[in-house]
Amino acid sequence: MKENKMFCFQCQETAKGTGCTIQGVCGKKAETSRWQDLLLSVVRGVATVTDALRNAGIETDQEVGDYLVDALFATITNANFDDQAILNKVDKGVSLKRDLLSLACENHVALPDYREVKWGGEKADYETEGNREGVLRTGNEDIRSLKELTVLGLKGMAAYYEHASRLHERNEEIIAFMEKALSTVTDPSADMDTLLSTVMETGRFGVDAMALLDKANTQAYGNPELTKVNIGTGSRPGILISGHDLKDIEQLLEQTEGTGIDVYTHGEMLPAHYYPQLKKYKHLVGNYGNAWWKQKEEFETFNGPIVFTTNCIVPPSPKASYRDRVFTTNATGFPGWKHIVADESGHKDFSEVIEIAKTCKAPTAIEQGEIIGGFAHAQVFALADKVVEAVKSGAIRKFIAMSGCDGRMKSRDYYTEFASRLPKDTVILTSGCAKFKYNKLNLGDINGIPRVLDAGQCNDSYSWAVVALKLKEIFGANDINDLPIEFNIAWYEQKAVIVLLALLHLGIKNIHIGPTLPAFVSPNVLKVLTENFGLSGITTVEEDLKNMAG
Repeated sequence: MKENKMFCFQCQETAKGTGCTIQGVCGKKAETSRWQDLLLSVVRGVATVTDALRNAGIETDQEVGDYLVDALFATITNANFDDQAILNKVDKGVSLKRDLLSLACENHVALPDYREVKWGGEKADYETEGNREGVLRTGNEDIRSLKELTVLGLKGMAAYYEHASRLHERNEEIIAFMEKALSTVTDPSADMDTLLSTVMETGRFGVDAMALLDKANTQAYGNPELTKVNIGTGSRPGILISGHDLKDIEQLLEQTEGTGIDVYTHGEMLPAHYYPQLKKYKHLVGNYGNAWWKQKEEFETFNGPIVFTTNCIVPPSPKASYRDRVFTTNATGFPGWKHIVADESGHKDFSEVIEIAKTCKAPTAIEQGEIIGGFAHAQVFALADKVVEAVKSGAIRKFIAMSGCDGRMKSRDYYTEFASRLPKDTVILTSGCAKFKYNKLNLGDINGIPRVLDAGQCNDSYSWAVVALKLKEIFGANDINDLPIEFNIAWYEQKAVIVLLALLHLGIKNIHIGPTLPAFVSPNVLKVLTENFGLSGITTVEEDLKNMAG
């Protein structure tokens, strides 16, 4: 087989539905892909040694778990394009592994004889090692599929765990599982049964990670509540904040209060408006634009500085006017953009962002009006009597869960058409940026209940699992799959993978995913998922409406 310059198949838009081999559709260069593969190899080595130490009863520092979480998060699609930032993480991992190996030696802990463990981290070998440790290092297609399904799920889990830890919520069992799972996928002798079990266990801990983040967010900022969000603009200069990290927007709001600067959310940061402790800031004035993939046009018209707290970054064109006013933080990075680092107490200084904003024009209006959201599990439970009454009376015949991701492919227009053509007695349950395909449609309400219920970010898909379990209890159903809920999920990147695995762990069957099936799921692994869980792809709007909405 001809050697590829790179091979990456982790996102939905992967080239030809098989894998990007020259440059990522996301804009990732082959060299960046190599350094990410190297970083993941170092991550596997660190985790394998740490797992062995843990099994021997020897504790390691919190720094190790934090490193694994950060490094995994940095390799999520559209998160970090900065080669030097990625190599810095490689260097840190190599140093950590050396310390861990010394600790193992001192305590006579036997270690597996894997290359990832033995490699000494010589800088002269970085390129060779990065090429060697790519996805295709595993020759067996089905073994590779199960290993990558686990690793991609762990990337999503790491993203959610990092947000929770920034709000001082941690769970050592989750970290221990991540180390164990990484050690398992590192093992060249791991068989299909072992790896399939690890995939399912990843779903179990995915539920725990989302529950941890839900706890962290609601303890810090209150339960999301029904909120109307302005999508127009004001007359003052603004800062646009994108991504998922609520701690970052809280600090930005604190530091911009009284400065004459407005703050606007973008993409997955929209749900910040739903939290009582964030919406109290009067200069949090609205949401600007749509899902991540439209940012090139929308950042031009916003006029002010932009802060990326997480993915999804779209590399700007060389002539983009906003290139010099974008900042990154946490696991994100892009060459030439300034990176904001937290101090030892977790504080971030946004003063440079604020000073740039003061010199900018107010955002150019691109739309007007309001959108409604805030229907996480606590708000839905507050409406439970009304919802149950509507179901019992037949006013609501079916719920369609349409959580997940948005993307730029024309095929994703399917979700807009599907939503717009759903019968009037159906309600859409959504979360993640998938909502931007239909959250500005005028779909009305049922007895005062909006027909689009937005729980929040992609991690808030957890809310729909909680709601489903509550409805099962209320209606006395024997099985969660007996409820009038269908799942039609759009996916793009690795946080959608952990959500899917979490839903499978909870026993939810007959999930439809699209617009295409994952390239990293081999035919034989797909057969297992289909036979055991009824997992399938989407077809046409007409056929899927018939099958899901009746």
